[in-house]
Amino acid sequence: MFGFQRMEKETDIESGQPGALYPGMVESPDLRWAFIRKIYAILTVQLALTAAVAALVVTVRPISHFFVSSNGGLALYIVLLILPFFILCPLYYYHQKHPVNFILLGLFTVSISFAVGMSCAFTSGKIILEAAILTTAVVVGLTLYTFWAAKRGQDFNFLGPFLFAAVIVLLVFGLIQMIFPLGKISVMIYGGLGALVFSGYIIYDTDNLIKRHTYDEYIWAAVSLYLDIINLFLQLLTLLRAADS
Repeated sequence: MFGFQRMEKETDIESGQPGALYPGMVESPDLRWAFIRKIYAILTVQLALTAAVAALVVTVRPISHFFVSSNGGLALYIVLLILPFFILCPLYYYHQKHPVNFILLGLFTVSISFAVGMSCAFTSGKIILEAAILTTAVVVGLTLYTFWAAKRGQDFNFLGPFLFAAVIVLLVFGLIQMIFPLGKISVMIYGGLGALVFSGYIIYDTDNLIKRHTYDEYIWAAVSLYLDIINLFLQLLTLLRAADS
């Protein structure tokens, strides 16, 4: 009898909490869902801010022309490009310290937004709209799929090393393309591969959001998903722009 009770208790632990997001979940689903909602709220604000800043850069032509037509503007543009990399270090260090983490997150988002705006400034509106629609469809579809797959016990943590290696290949490919331009077809291949890699990262980081991120890592979790979405959009923009030309 005692053996049966012990076996029943172990089975209950394996089955997890009622309404669990994945099999074997022992934490409160309500707490995890609150954490997930917080992440997506922060992410929504980031994307809205990015869209607003990028739209400003695209619609107000003197801004984009200032960045490309003067030495001072070009220097400022280079600073804005490398600024997110410098912000990431203190952001990682202070990601649990409020309100410093939100201030750094805002600066990080705005600097990325200017880079996105400059990428869109000299692109036709049709291409931007197509890239935005494709990005939205991919992000929503992959997010829903990851939640569905996690509920059925699938784990995507194994993707981490492969995705990291793929990013290294993309960086080397991009560097070669900058030094030795390989033509429109290679640009399309680069954009397509990049879109696949960051689609994989959306699955990987969403799976981490569901299972592995602790409750005080909300800033870093939002940054990861934000970079996945922005990079996916930029890769699709590269692909569609090369195909259109």
